[in-house]
Amino acid sequence: MPVPASGCPECAKLLELVVTLQAQVVQLQAEVRELRARLNIHSGNSSLPPSANPPSAPKPPPKPPTGRKPGGQPGHPGHTRLRLPAERVNHVVHHVPQACENCHAPLPVQPGPRDPEPVWHQVAELPAVAADITEHQAHGRQCVRCGYVTWARIPAQVLAHGFGPKLAAAVVFLSGRCHGSKRLVAEIVQTLFSVPISVGSICSIEAEASVALAPAHAQAEQAVREAPVKNADETGWSLAGNLCWLWMAATQSVAFFKICAGRGRASFRELLGQSVKGVLCTDRWGAYNIVDLAMRQLCWAHLKRDFQKWLDRGGEGLVIGQAGLETVKRIFELWRDFRQGLIDRPTLRAKLEPVCVELHAALEAGRGCMDKRVRRFCQNILNVYPALWTFARVEGVEPTNNHAERTLRLAVIWRKISFGNHSEAGCRFAERILTVVQTLRLQKRNVMNYLEQALAACRVGQAIPALIPVGV
Repeated sequence: MPVPASGCPECAKLLELVVTLQAQVVQLQAEVRELRARLNIHSGNSSLPPSANPPSAPKPPPKPPTGRKPGGQPGHPGHTRLRLPAERVNHVVHHVPQACENCHAPLPVQPGPRDPEPVWHQVAELPAVAADITEHQAHGRQCVRCGYVTWARIPAQVLAHGFGPKLAAAVVFLSGRCHGSKRLVAEIVQTLFSVPISVGSICSIEAEASVALAPAHAQAEQAVREAPVKNADETGWSLAGNLCWLWMAATQSVAFFKICAGRGRASFRELLGQSVKGVLCTDRWGAYNIVDLAMRQLCWAHLKRDFQKWLDRGGEGLVIGQAGLETVKRIFELWRDFRQGLIDRPTLRAKLEPVCVELHAALEAGRGCMDKRVRRFCQNILNVYPALWTFARVEGVEPTNNHAERTLRLAVIWRKISFGNHSEAGCRFAERILTVVQTLRLQKRNVMNYLEQALAACRVGQAIPALIPVGV
């Protein structure tokens, strides 16, 4: 450091101390800003779920009162109880009037040609014993000639299973769809079906179901890989207490889950293959960068939270946050109009052009600011900028990855309840049952019926029903 003009050594030391203290103040101010930003993290400006919001998180704005009474409004479509078909009705009780309410004349028991159709009310009830028990007895007979006792043999296919395919399917449904623990599933089966079952038997049924559902899992994998448009996401999982990752890719009618050791590009290739076909909608996780930008769509819902974070941090990121949130608002408004049929695709693209230009200019300006975090964020977005607008030109692509997050939510809830799996076999069961359940739900098909048919077919060596019907 140069000596002051006075040439006083003490003044030089004092000046050096002042400069050091100023540098420390700047450093401490930066640390305070960073700590305040961390304290301000919530679901609106980060990937935290709303359930993990701290008490200081801003509350969602209350909806303005409409002045209407709670409940269904006049003129809304009715939601009447669904009438089960005649083949599902076990008993019919007829209530026939005996005399005319007008003239008190007796009325016939049998309906006439001018009589109206009866009104109906169905009452559902469980049978006294839900499970049907079949006992196989192998008898022995003593020969009257030599005295030797000959025993009949219970068929091997009967001895192989202690629970029928319907009850086994119920166990799999309670475990893999409802996320019940082994002991909870055993309690439910005992209580509702009056069938005692051990934890080990539940594990055996899950292993059997895993084998039965393997072809369906492979079918879903092929369908998702070949799809022209798909969404992908990943979440943490656990294998014997060690961190692994549950990957998921989904179309509008098929979901495919796979548990991998890592979260990198190698695991992503395990999910969708060495070369990804079609357009892929994801967040900005680096493993997805192996996909060409022209075939990607980045999630604007994630970007909205990123822009909100910069707005909340203030400083030089404030301008970026404001510009980004304004862009998100205009995009979602235009997308809403497009989905409602108010504008067509050429109009959508034309209206998005100035939005694209304005955001690009704001990000370019942000690359020159003093805050290195803001500079890095702007540069990262510019590096993938073409992937922000694929939804405007490709049919079937949406501007958010909400479809993947909704499909993955079932697995996230299961992970939080069960803490993952204890074995590789458990991982295979988890990824296969999640694939089957979520695919059937997307197709609005009955999960229990499919599980029963798959288990029954597997037990006799037949092909299981197709998870993806022709034309889906």
